Amino acid sequence: MKSVRAFLELIKFEHTVFALPFAYLGMLLAANGWPGWWKFIWITFAMAAARTLAMGINRIVDRELDAHNPRTARRPLVTGEISLRTAWSGTFISAGALGAAAWQLGPLPLILLPLAMFFLIGYSFTKRFTEFSHFILGFTDGLAPVGAWVAVRGSLFTLSDLPAWLLLTVVTLWIGGFDLIYACQDVDHDRNENLHAIPARRGIAFALRLSSLSHVVMVIILCILGGLVGLGRLYWLAIGLVVVLLFWEHRLVKPNDLTRVNEAFFDINSLIGLALFAGVLGGLAF
Repeated sequence: MKSVRAFLELIKFEHTVFALPFAYLGMLLAANGWPGWWKFIWITFAMAAARTLAMGINRIVDRELDAHNPRTARRPLVTGEISLRTAWSGTFISAGALGAAAWQLGPLPLILLPLAMFFLIGYSFTKRFTEFSHFILGFTDGLAPVGAWVAVRGSLFTLSDLPAWLLLTVVTLWIGGFDLIYACQDVDHDRNENLHAIPARRGIAFALRLSSLSHVVMVIILCILGGLVGLGRLYWLAIGLVVVLLFWEHRLVKPNDLTRVNEAFFDINSLIGLALFAGVLGGLAF
């Protein structure tokens, strides 16, 4: 049990609750409401397993980088609180759980599983060779609503599946945009390690401007999505709240003051996820 607790601390399992709204957006829109308890339970299980797999791999492959970064030097895999063997064991178990969930959710989720696994495992390596790593992370998170959509609809490549692709774009821009903000904390470390994070390569001011642009485009696509699906007034109220939260997020972080990055990253983005979920749910109902 001590090893289990250490592994859950390693991957910050409690943050899974912040990621679940992504999947639920795709689930609700695909079903045009409630999809039934069977789909809901397995989509939730798949999302938790996918995040656990991705975070486990991330902590394993980044453990040497983490050891050189003052911000991450106390992570359990660096300090020895958890062994590498335990980390691999938990990661492999989560991969098996994801496979089981895909099998339960239908043929197309199972067919697309290898592609999803490629990104879940591969995104942790991307900052070593491309500045697009922030948006590859966003794309990987964006697979959650797409996967939920596929689990409910059983399709992805028809014109009626356009909302799933819009959701993918929204989450890519949202996560990529605030990962740019988060990466501003590690500029010196990333330069020393020759990593390809945009703040380290192009400066904090550029990264914050690109983050703002990403979130502006994200809101535009959310508006297109609402009009395409025909969501009701509560959705548009939620979009207004999201705009206010994004504005607040960008006001908290300045090129010469990064002291409130964690507040912007964790607190505000969790509220944005919940607002979008509530907006879609309310927009479908009213």
